[in-house]
Amino acid sequence: MFADFQEYAAGVKPALDAAFDQRVIHLLGEIGSRPEMAAGRCLTGGKKIRGILLCLVTTALGGRLEAALPRAVAVELIQAATLIHDDFVDQHPSRRLQPALWTLVGARRAVLLGDVIFSSAIHMMSELGRRDCEIVSKAIADLARGAWHEPLDAGALLAACLGPGENGLDYERIIALKTGILFAAACELGALAAVVPVALQRSWRRYGQKIGEAYQITDDLQEMTGAIGREAQNLDQLADLAPALLYFVPQSRDLLRRALLAETAVAARELSPYLLQARAAMAAERERRLIAAVAELEGMVPEGPLGRLARRAPRDLLDMFDAEAVRARNCTV
Repeated sequence: MFADFQEYAAGVKPALDAAFDQRVIHLLGEIGSRPEMAAGRCLTGGKKIRGILLCLVTTALGGRLEAALPRAVAVELIQAATLIHDDFVDQHPSRRLQPALWTLVGARRAVLLGDVIFSSAIHMMSELGRRDCEIVSKAIADLARGAWHEPLDAGALLAACLGPGENGLDYERIIALKTGILFAAACELGALAAVVPVALQRSWRRYGQKIGEAYQITDDLQEMTGAIGREAQNLDQLADLAPALLYFVPQSRDLLRRALLAETAVAARELSPYLLQARAAMAAERERRLIAAVAELEGMVPEGPLGRLARRAPRDLLDMFDAEAVRARNCTV
């Protein structure tokens, strides 16, 4: 049996990759445009952790992997479409060591292809059942709603963070919509594929939500750690740090406001104490959410190897994320 989530992922991923690639090829073939076909490699690859987690939920509950796979493909299609849109909006030139799709086919076609992929995920789930379609369509709507409210540049983001309310932008809402929502949908779909009662599906949804939020906190924590080593933070860098920094260290507000008004960088000697406080608080909050995720499974998962694996999956998954970040840093030095 599987020793950890990484081993389970290695066993399931080939089948998920094959099903996903087949769907992407079908979509691109329907569009029938050579540039998009050539750019199809931008959509393949990736860790597919949300889809794999979905498969684990299904199999841990005694369901069939065959029932989980189309739902896992739909979740990964949503993730792929989100990345296509994000890369253009954020002007990222590459993705997974490949040129970002918008750099190959242009912004308009990239955005439209993202829309095609979103709608394909909804169509796939509508063929499985109404509840599947509801979960997927709501996840897409929530992701879009979260993206719509994101400020468009560093100055606007800092201003929003420093706006009315104790912490300006709501960090809880950011991590819930940015990352938590798709993990939640994946786990709910996994439980649905196992044909368990609705109450149990909702417990698994909360499990996924907490994992996704911990995943985003881990991402932000790595960014916070990287910032500690810089001599100064410019406005773009401050904007990236601000939502988490203000949430976990509210007393940093005055320093960030001065930087915004002066449109100037902040020296490390001023900001580092706040970054160190935030890093400690974020690590504690990540741990709290991991514990909360596992607590959702109390009495809700059968005993056995896969049940135990589901309990340890949140930590294993974040270990995979951390290891990937270390490898990425090592590749750039």
